[in-house]
Amino acid sequence: MWLRLVSTTTRIERRLASNLKREFGSTLPRFDLLAQLDRAPEGLRMTELADRLLVTGGNVTWLVTSLVRDDLVSRTRATHDGRAVVVRLTPRGQTHFTDMARAHEAWVSELLSALSASDRKVLTTHLATLKQRVSLLEDTP
Repeated sequence: MWLRLVSTTTRIERRLASNLKREFGSTLPRFDLLAQLDRAPEGLRMTELADRLLVTGGNVTWLVTSLVRDDLVSRTRATHDGRAVVVRLTPRGQTHFTDMARAHEAWVSELLSALSASDRKVLTTHLATLKQRVSLLEDTP
């Protein structure tokens, strides 16, 4: 079961990555970072982005630098802490992400259409239970 979960996730990610590259010249990590910023219109500190994306600060810095260069995000100093950097979507970034998100949703829907609505609901419930169990174990020393 574990191998089936991993291989299915990997295949889905490959398909989505291929579609993002072909249609938008983008990558999954860039999409994921833009998605986090879309959920936080006030912006996020670099450390918050790293935590949410489950990556290192160096990875976030590299991604943000690339996205700034493409005018999709902006970096500013935090108002109350001049050492911290806040990242926000630019208007161009918001439009670009909205277009990618619509396409991404359609691709995911197409991939999951092999399952009936009731099967998707059951699978979602089981995965939520598993996620909760794993989360509890993470908090145990």
